[in-house]
Amino acid sequence: MTAPDFHYSACGRLRGRVALVTGAGSVGPGWGNGRAIAVRFAEEGALVFGTDRDPARLVETTDRIGAAGGTIATAGCDVTSSDSVAAMVAQCIERFGRIDVLVNNVGGSARGGPVEMDEAVWDNQVDQNLKSVFLACKHVLPHMLAQGGGAIVNISSTSGLRWTGAAQIAYASTKAGVIQFSRALAVQYAGQGIRVNTVVPGQLHTPMVEARLAGQRAGGDVDALLKQRQSRIPLPFMGDGRDTAAAALFLASDEARFITGAELVVDGGMSVRCD
Repeated sequence: MTAPDFHYSACGRLRGRVALVTGAGSVGPGWGNGRAIAVRFAEEGALVFGTDRDPARLVETTDRIGAAGGTIATAGCDVTSSDSVAAMVAQCIERFGRIDVLVNNVGGSARGGPVEMDEAVWDNQVDQNLKSVFLACKHVLPHMLAQGGGAIVNISSTSGLRWTGAAQIAYASTKAGVIQFSRALAVQYAGQGIRVNTVVPGQLHTPMVEARLAGQRAGGDVDALLKQRQSRIPLPFMGDGRDTAAAALFLASDEARFITGAELVVDGGMSVRCD
């Protein structure tokens, strides 16, 4: 079954708010999580500050937001570097004056268990998937505290909840870490009006499938990989980055005003299957 059309009505749920979205580009054309989040937030009236390690990946994001009549400013950023993250936050504050929403979207997987994985790969996964979240929160939270509140949405993965078909010990461990990081942060800052929640996407059809995963796991056969991934999903179609974006939008909006320290799983039922 093909996926149903993605229908929505823009209601201005983030009108006038400033949203900093890391990893707002994509490795290829289409709906990566970060690109979809940036575009969807802009459609809902947010002033988006989008960053990516490779600024060229932000071109399509910027074009889509422009076509939708939205507002975006962009910057390159290495989210594993404290100095780079501090500069990114300073640029956002200089451009828009505040940060109401932070979305930590950067992440990536590497195959292998502890025996076969090189130590350098492990360290890189920790930096990319978990330290990046720590650094962004470290530099954004003082601004949210000064302005009296905000919302943080961290992007994890179902690999942080259960085995999802391949040994990727560093990715699974760091994505589980993102979930617990979010829970602890939510409790610490609830009294200051800052909500922290996590979106947990499953195996979506994002540009990463064609750009990297098919070569790693299916000998370059994209259709074979998609069929393999779909076989794990109870719903008869595969979601994409727009489904992640819809969940992030809800958690960032006032509709989630009484939700903090929570996880919203977006996986078509995959993580609740028994096999």
